[in-house]
Amino acid sequence: SVPRCYLNKQLATVRVLKGDPAELSCTVSKDNVTGTWFKDGLKLTSMDGVVFEKKGLVHKLIINKAEDIHAGKYRFEGGDVKTEASIFVEDPPQVDKVLLKNLTSVPTVAKAGEGVKLRIPFEGRGPIRATWLKDRMELGDDTRIRVDKTDTCTTLSISSCDRRDCGDYKVRLKNDSGVLEINLKLVVIDKPQPPAGPIKIVESSANNITIQWKPPKDDGGKPVQRYLVERQQVGRNDWETLGETPRSCTSFTTSKVEEDMSYYFRVRAMNAEGASDALESGEVKAAGKACPGAPDPPEIINASRDTITISWKAPRKTGTSQIMGYIVQKRKKGTVTWLPVTNMPVKDKKLKVTSLKKGVQYEFRVAAVNAAGTGQPSDPSEPAFARDPTKSPGQVQDLKVSSSDSTSVTLTWNKPEVQDGNDVKGYEVEMRPCNSLSWTKCFTLPAESTSCRVQGLRAREKLFLRVRALGDSGPGEASELEACAGAAAPVVSPRLLIDDTVKSFLVIKAGNPIRVKIPFEGSPEPVVTWLKDGLPLPSRAAVSTEDGSIQLLLRAAEFSDSGTYAVELGNGLGKKETFSFQVQITDIPQPPGAIRLEENVPSTVTVTWDPSASEKWEKNLYYTVLKRESQKGLWHVLGDLIYNNKFTFTRVVPGRDYYFRVVAKNDLGASDPSETVQPWRMRKTKAEFRVKAQKYRGVNQNQPPRFLVPLKPHVVVTGSECHMSCAVGGHPAPKITWYKDCRDLSRDPNYFCTNDFGVCSLVVLGVTKQDEGEYMVEASNEVGRAFSKAFLAIKGN
Repeated sequence: SVPRCYLNKQLATVRVLKGDPAELSCTVSKDNVTGTWFKDGLKLTSMDGVVFEKKGLVHKLIINKAEDIHAGKYRFEGGDVKTEASIFVEDPPQVDKVLLKNLTSVPTVAKAGEGVKLRIPFEGRGPIRATWLKDRMELGDDTRIRVDKTDTCTTLSISSCDRRDCGDYKVRLKNDSGVLEINLKLVVIDKPQPPAGPIKIVESSANNITIQWKPPKDDGGKPVQRYLVERQQVGRNDWETLGETPRSCTSFTTSKVEEDMSYYFRVRAMNAEGASDALESGEVKAAGKACPGAPDPPEIINASRDTITISWKAPRKTGTSQIMGYIVQKRKKGTVTWLPVTNMPVKDKKLKVTSLKKGVQYEFRVAAVNAAGTGQPSDPSEPAFARDPTKSPGQVQDLKVSSSDSTSVTLTWNKPEVQDGNDVKGYEVEMRPCNSLSWTKCFTLPAESTSCRVQGLRAREKLFLRVRALGDSGPGEASELEACAGAAAPVVSPRLLIDDTVKSFLVIKAGNPIRVKIPFEGSPEPVVTWLKDGLPLPSRAAVSTEDGSIQLLLRAAEFSDSGTYAVELGNGLGKKETFSFQVQITDIPQPPGAIRLEENVPSTVTVTWDPSASEKWEKNLYYTVLKRESQKGLWHVLGDLIYNNKFTFTRVVPGRDYYFRVVAKNDLGASDPSETVQPWRMRKTKAEFRVKAQKYRGVNQNQPPRFLVPLKPHVVVTGSECHMSCAVGGHPAPKITWYKDCRDLSRDPNYFCTNDFGVCSLVVLGVTKQDEGEYMVEASNEVGRAFSKAFLAIKGN
């Protein structure tokens, strides 16, 4: 007997982008098999853009450029073998590549007050939903902004733009084949805002007035070039231009003043677009004779049990006449009342203050005097005790090296013996190399510290270290020792110690902290670099390295913190190691929008709702639809895991009231519900209208059924509706029966069948993954039967 032919490799279903090549191939066991190809049940002899090829045991169907007409179910038959598969042609939204590059790489620039129109033509299988967003918020029509969309284009129009419209925009194009997001930038230029105030009067004398201001908070998108300064004399209406200053100078001095005369000043910022509104000052009076300025705080020279000697310097601004002397004042620390030290001004710049109380702490201040009067007093001096000089503290005890490594030495010591009047106020640590006699100060430590670590040494470096206690009267006697840094540690390549505690994907609730801690090893200690999406971390992020671990901390997560984080270790010798991880910030969803109810198909109600605002940042958002049949009854779930904004309820009982509720959900929980307030009741069934065909006697016109328009394959999203239809001819009118995977659907309530004068439709309500498969429609009458088949594929949202 002749061996049968069998399949070595079956056909496999193919998903292909529109315009790309596609190929179906199978392998049989015999070389002499002549194959035949079928599409949607019809034999293929020739088809535009389709090539049939046979090479040995391999039979191929090749499509050079896939179009919508090429989608369908294909079958190969040859000898004893038969195999089937489908081609799905996907057509996601697309934008011309040159236009896309221009839009995303070059900002759109407009002048304030002008209209802006951003037009983006697109292609792809309809319907395409176009959404415009700014700062992650969807834009809608208002008095200035309008969003328009046609089947091939979407346009954002701003009738009169201003600086508020600057920023990053996003266009999201979405259909059942995919999503395309385009990032745009709009820059609006305008004249600057007024300089930031208030205008500060730096100096006002009989000879000149100096004013000062701050740069404007908004330069209008163009750098400030200069400032224009004007003046108006009090009592007059006209303004006089005094001059201009460059952008780097925010102060102006005018000598065109008259003694005891008052003025107003105003300043405008100017850029390439024009001058800002003016920042105006209050009334400024040119002084008469000028008093001296404030001297620096006095310095304490020495102290005893009842006297303190102070000195000071003349003020930088002496006024319009020579300084005649100084007023000296004192107060006890902690009080607010200043008391004069002498009855007359002191001509010298040094004074011994007497008759003080022993053990009391005093502060001093001075003010210069000239012919115009007494000037502003100085700031207070450092507090000083009225008491005899104290003894220097003693020598620190038990100074030693407690530990060392290749780059540092750690010292410890005990406090010196305490005697009356030699309290320790702190410590001073110094060092010098073996080949030098000069000491260098390393640290000044508080009295509580009795250890320190000297870093930055070379391996095996010898040096001398000394520690001195500090007191009110100065440093005490030093304790000294010789130390040596340890040998250099062996070089260990940097390595991140990734274990089960280090996650590569983190989901964090908004507002909670982001804390990532990763242990590592490496010698010398490696340099750590953190990045987010290839850029430096935001300023809120805190990073640290200690005890062999690196840590990233963001105390309150924001949605903008979502992204890819990377940490890199490098030892400066070319050795590097990198680890990256994903962070997704989420939160409990916001509730859906308003609910709408429609009765598109008899005995069903379609529930639609506006999307939750959380759809903009939550990728895993889905909806649950519930219903109840009285105002206070229990809620029952109708549909769950719904990834679009539509659900069809099929088991509606006429005359019964229904209430509906929709809840948005994600991994963290459920939103507050959106509900219908008024009950919904199914409309009364309309009277059926039939046209009765006139019967004629005569020639027998019986014809067997035939399909004028066959079924076509469909690809739909979970939870949506699928409408499959075909057109049938024949006489008498054929009986129509629908099947799925050879199962009769006539009595299945999940499917709705109609036959309107030969146009036959099957509606699959609320599609789920179980609805995927092969559907067949049978047309039969007394003369014959005919069949048409198509495949329904289900795609997740």
